[in-house]
Amino acid sequence: MEVEANSEQRKMSQRAKGGLITMPFIIANEAFEKVASYGLLPNMILYLIQDYHLGVAKGTNIIFLWSAATNFLPVVGAFLSDSYLGRFLTIGLGSITSLLGMILLWLTAMIPKTKPPHCDLLTQSCKAPTAAQFVLLYSSFALMSIGAGGVRPCSLAFGADQLDKRDNPKNERVLESFFSWYYASAALSVVIALTGIVYIQVHLGWRVGFGVPAILMFFAALLFFLASPFYIKQKASRSLLTGFVQVLVVSYKNRKLAFPPRNTDGWYHYSKDSKLVVPTDRLRFLNKACIIRSPERDINSDGLASNPWSLCTVDQVEELKALIKVIPMWSTGIMMSINTSNSSFPVLQANSMDRHVFSTFQIPAGSYAMFLVIVLFLWVALYDRVILPLASKVRGKRVRLGVKQRMGIGLFLSCLGMVVAAIVENVRRRKAIRQGLLNNPQTLVGMSAMWLVPQYCLYGLAEAFNAIGQTEFYYSEFPKSMSSIAAALFGLGMAVANLLASVTLSAVNHLTSRGGKESWVSNNINKGHYDNYYWLLAIMSAINVLYYLVCSYFYGPCVEQGTKVSDEGKSMEGENELSKLSNGARDEVESLKDDEKLSKFKDEVEGLKDEEELSKLRQSPS
Repeated sequence: MEVEANSEQRKMSQRAKGGLITMPFIIANEAFEKVASYGLLPNMILYLIQDYHLGVAKGTNIIFLWSAATNFLPVVGAFLSDSYLGRFLTIGLGSITSLLGMILLWLTAMIPKTKPPHCDLLTQSCKAPTAAQFVLLYSSFALMSIGAGGVRPCSLAFGADQLDKRDNPKNERVLESFFSWYYASAALSVVIALTGIVYIQVHLGWRVGFGVPAILMFFAALLFFLASPFYIKQKASRSLLTGFVQVLVVSYKNRKLAFPPRNTDGWYHYSKDSKLVVPTDRLRFLNKACIIRSPERDINSDGLASNPWSLCTVDQVEELKALIKVIPMWSTGIMMSINTSNSSFPVLQANSMDRHVFSTFQIPAGSYAMFLVIVLFLWVALYDRVILPLASKVRGKRVRLGVKQRMGIGLFLSCLGMVVAAIVENVRRRKAIRQGLLNNPQTLVGMSAMWLVPQYCLYGLAEAFNAIGQTEFYYSEFPKSMSSIAAALFGLGMAVANLLASVTLSAVNHLTSRGGKESWVSNNINKGHYDNYYWLLAIMSAINVLYYLVCSYFYGPCVEQGTKVSDEGKSMEGENELSKLSNGARDEVESLKDDEKLSKFKDEVEGLKDEEELSKLRQSPS
């Protein structure tokens, strides 16, 4: 009785935790982390050029690699959270690590000896940073990336854990409200980062500009830990990534095992609550991972596999198949991410142009990216509420763009954005040369920086169509159990794009500077040919649009929103029932073929079983 009372008391205590009281702390943690980290990125190229005396190509490559790590490590963080640490500990450690990284970066601005002596890279022979100075700089970037890998993949799910109470009739509405506030705060955080933090860096210097993000990150960590007694802290469980590896390992171990005959039951291992009892025929070699060789040895009394590295479920196999199937479509979005990740060049362009909006106010060079964010959110707000209803009214029937159509439109708009960027830079460069500024890139060109806004607007529309379309595509094509993978795929694509962007930039810099020529991505923006670099990206983007059309054609029709891989299980289950009913007629024709297959399969497993096990497995196809 005492044990039951304690158990009931623990349950009541768990139910008392969580709820709306935890939301301000979780949302504040995510918002402050975003303001701090996103606020450091836009002007970082100027910091590396001015204070570390790095060239445009090298500085941009460092930013590419930093961004790649920041986008990739959330995948690692999600795996560690699901498998070992749990979400609370992962977010907590991530917040502390980010804070340490920002403190290190702030110290590079505060302590003169952490950087080379000040000089003008364009007119003087500047001293390069020492190895120790590079180690300190790279360590700050690495710590911030590791911290982002802990905070970003877990915040949304951790918040949902606090509110997801199935016995509450208003549970769905509460979760929907939380998601709305979460994404609204994320959007506001990015806007504040691109305006407020960048403005502080330009007008108050790097010491204050790096100090403010560090202070914000301190409050992010403090607020998160203050609410620790109120949180529901779910324990870590098996990760999907582990399941994928298990399927690959087991299918390889069973590679010489023959497939069981078709239209027979009992050979495949499936979960009790699964609607999919037989794997599909696509990527059939993976099906060997869920073949039961010995029921008594492979399966426990509770119906679970005795060793998950020797036997997987049908669901695990189908989840991996779903992931493999979308990889070609996923790869088409990488080129668009390469385009948007080249954010350093527009900052250098804006820095050489007239940025005045009014006579007394000018937009910081790093803040022009806010136009991308503004267009993105305006389109999202208007698309469902205004644009689609208006188009439906004009056409007299319901208008809806499919997810693959939106993804394709986004890729085309991204290509168009690069074309506009190339044209604007060509005009800017020719004006600079006509004004006698070829050797004086620090003097402002008589051209408004607002000419950069159209390309940012196109990038924003491209993100609205393709990025959101990608996310919806993954969620609609994957089973519900793979929601975390769907969320991680876009970030993983960004990481790959950052790496490829770095490779592309390095190749362009190397090839175009051979023979003593001026590199396309020269430190002198007026001598270089940034417009040619943009044209190269535009051509690559056009090829990528064609590649997308091919991938889309061979992918076939999309599953409708809300349809999951398990729905295939319903179809397969129905087909299995039908095949059972018609087996009597079919066996007259296929009896010899099935007997031969069954005999071959039994020979494969006969050495692994004794006579009692074999008698349990022996089932006639008829």
